[in-house]
Amino acid sequence: MAINVVILDDEPLAVKLLTQYVERTPALSLQLATTEPFKALAVVQESNVDLVLLDIQMPELTGLQFLRIVKDKCAVILTTAYPEYAVQGFELDVVDYLLKPITYDRFAQAIDKLMQRRNPSKVLSAKPHMFVRSAHKQLRINLEDIVYLESFRDYITIHTVDEKIMTLQSLRSFADTLVPPAFLRVHKSYLIATEKITAIEHNRILIGKTAIPIGDTYRNEVQQYLPIGK
Repeated sequence: MAINVVILDDEPLAVKLLTQYVERTPALSLQLATTEPFKALAVVQESNVDLVLLDIQMPELTGLQFLRIVKDKCAVILTTAYPEYAVQGFELDVVDYLLKPITYDRFAQAIDKLMQRRNPSKVLSAKPHMFVRSAHKQLRINLEDIVYLESFRDYITIHTVDEKIMTLQSLRSFADTLVPPAFLRVHKSYLIATEKITAIEHNRILIGKTAIPIGDTYRNEVQQYLPIGK
């Protein structure tokens, strides 16, 4: 059975992008895409809505206010440019928290989480992946094959289990797809796959024979997911 979706965002371009993502996803059925919170609220309260893709910063009614009203009626995935609301969102039991700009791969991961909530034996995509531009080609990389990413100036080297792939991007640009707890930024130059960790020392993480430093800026976040000393 399809998952009935409502999109609510005060930015028309964000509504358009999320509409395209919903239409690309066979498991989803779009019921309403709007910039008007009270219109969306009426549909959720009066119809059989399973999921709301919900912006936070809206002038008439904030996303968190909307969420408190509908949280017992349907699932919610927050879509926002503001990471500081993440804790409040998860305290209100949102399925996921997507930071703009939202890629389709990251969107699909969020829908996978919803599918697992509804039916733990099924997921939308067996092998989540992303496409990376390298040497004038768009290369598909399965996320489970990534070991770690290393930045050097304007380039990123993606170390996978089989090869190294170089791309002209910033490490920050991968943040929407490679998110905790599966992936973790541990240093300004490194983002790692936590399942590939071999050992953890006070100031570094070992992945095979590679020693990756833990940056002071990232230590507090790393401590939330990994057993490192203070």
